[in-house]
Amino acid sequence: MRHQKKTIKLGRTAEHRKALLANQVCSLIEYQRIKTTLAKAKAVRPLAEKMVTLGKRGSIHARRTALATLRQKNAVKKLFDDIAPRSTERNGGYTRIVKLGQRKSDSAPMAFIEWVDAVQVIEEKPAEEKKAKRKEAEPIAKQKEPARKPEEPATKEEEPTAPPAEEPKPKKRKWFSRKSTKPEE
Repeated sequence: MRHQKKTIKLGRTAEHRKALLANQVCSLIEYQRIKTTLAKAKAVRPLAEKMVTLGKRGSIHARRTALATLRQKNAVKKLFDDIAPRSTERNGGYTRIVKLGQRKSDSAPMAFIEWVDAVQVIEEKPAEEKKAKRKEAEPIAKQKEPARKPEEPATKEEEPTAPPAEEPKPKKRKWFSRKSTKPEE
């Protein structure tokens, strides 16, 4: 029976698990929100909240304890200077886990883990900029096409050689098609 054994093992050795969780917390500190599996998010939450509690204390001893756990000076500095001061009025519950559904490849349940008091990070603007760049690129491509059309007939008259080579078809992977045992040509 597993009474009083609340450590989430994540299928890793103790050292690997400690390193994984420390890196996840450092990424959470750096990026304010990380996308990971639900099991890892639930394992990261207690460690992240303990680090914020150390940050709220603000002493040298607390800073050294956080550095011993996280092993990254810049993450500890940001934790003590930015994240912990935002959470001074809050008594625990510094993180939020948002379930996202299942990953396509292996159907693992995915989740965001983020700071509750985080400054709102807007991720939609870069997507809009990318769309705008595509729209700008399309007229440029359209402008280039009419310029090429007059040149193409001139080259056809000068050189009546072979047509442009066709792109080779991608090889079908044999392990996906179980129906035929013959290799395709």
